[in-house]
Amino acid sequence: MRWALVKVCLAVTTMVVVAFAVPLGLVVKEMARDRALSNAERHAAGMGPTLSITTDREELTRAVATSEAGGDGRMAVHVPAVGGAPAFEVGDPRADARAVAATREEGRARTTGVPGGFVVLQPTALSSGTAVVEIYVPEAEVSKGVTTAWLVLAGVGVALVIGSVAVADRLGVRMVQPAKRLVGAAHDLGEGKLGARVPEEGPTELRLAAVAFNAMADQVVQLLANERELAADLSHRLRTPLTVLRLNAASLGDGPAAEQTRTAVETLEREVDTIIRTAREAKPRTGTAAGAGAGCDAAEVIRERMAFWSALAEDEGREARVAGVERPVRIPVARGELVAAVDALLGNVFRHTPEGTAFSVDVHSAEDAVIVLVSDAGPGIADPEAALARGAGSGADGSTGLGLDIVRRLAEATGGDVRVGGSVLGGAEVRVWIQRGGGGRRGVVGRRRRHRGRP
Repeated sequence: MRWALVKVCLAVTTMVVVAFAVPLGLVVKEMARDRALSNAERHAAGMGPTLSITTDREELTRAVATSEAGGDGRMAVHVPAVGGAPAFEVGDPRADARAVAATREEGRARTTGVPGGFVVLQPTALSSGTAVVEIYVPEAEVSKGVTTAWLVLAGVGVALVIGSVAVADRLGVRMVQPAKRLVGAAHDLGEGKLGARVPEEGPTELRLAAVAFNAMADQVVQLLANERELAADLSHRLRTPLTVLRLNAASLGDGPAAEQTRTAVETLEREVDTIIRTAREAKPRTGTAAGAGAGCDAAEVIRERMAFWSALAEDEGREARVAGVERPVRIPVARGELVAAVDALLGNVFRHTPEGTAFSVDVHSAEDAVIVLVSDAGPGIADPEAALARGAGSGADGSTGLGLDIVRRLAEATGGDVRVGGSVLGGAEVRVWIQRGGGGRRGVVGRRRRHRGRP
């Protein structure tokens, strides 16, 4: 917008300056020519009294020599034949005989061009004929002062253009800066910085836009707070049936199945408590995986979750394999979030593949990233892109469609991504790329291109 205003002002001012300067320059040139010719006519008229008194050659020669134009060699007098005396010329004539004769016949002054300038021929009536006074006007005299005047006009025009552009630029800054602040605040709000607000400054329209944006941001904060309260309330309602379930599990007695049931109930209670505490936090999430200094050992979490799911895999006759968890693998992800993501991936294997289907979990650790591969020997995923879309699988086989979306958001919060493809086992493979540097979402596109074709 700023440069658009500058360009418009530059074009308009330039057209105005040209429209006035060009005609004015031509007028100045014409005025200089008229001034030079008028001075020549005045010098020619000055010889009229002398010619009316005498036509003696010597007297006229002295009169021409003592005049201003004659002293510069720019005057000549053409005297006709008088009393039997032949016609003669004094001074420095430059006009041809035909121009002099035409001036005598017409009886009025005329201007004609000669090499190097112009000559003004002024007729003067005598008792025996008509004498013609010739004044030479050099080209330099005709254009005297024109160049200076044109330079002054050009300087004034350039100054006007520069001044108008400077004024337009200042006006553009007043309009662009509030717009930039509005764009920046909208970008911050989109990244999860809910405290972003815009100063209500600038032109009226931008002030109204700032007021509307601030009202919208306040409404978003209120809606998120209400959503967190609702999530906490809904989660809290699960405590009553969980309590009943825990009491029933306690009465199952001893045995592996009873112990696994009690462990699952305790885990479910802890997850519900975590959901309630998270939803009750006053500070909303801003799109990062964890706060400063937060993180966990991915190898430890995966070993623990594989031990939990291995019991169910044994009951269903599934072969489970895990690799790459022998050494600690630190990642910038909260432990609870990684547990939820791993459970979502393994839960999908058990939910969407037949009993007896083998699966594996592989962890590959590099300096800047960690890759977690969850593979199975099931039927695979027909539409990987739809599977990654939030809620796309809702209602299919009891799925909520949120499992892979939870994993995707966790990976992208660190600057990584999630890809779904075919596995070496013959089924589906979910690759979770977790960036250790915490590059944020800005680097996701570049990494996706760089690692395209990797599993």
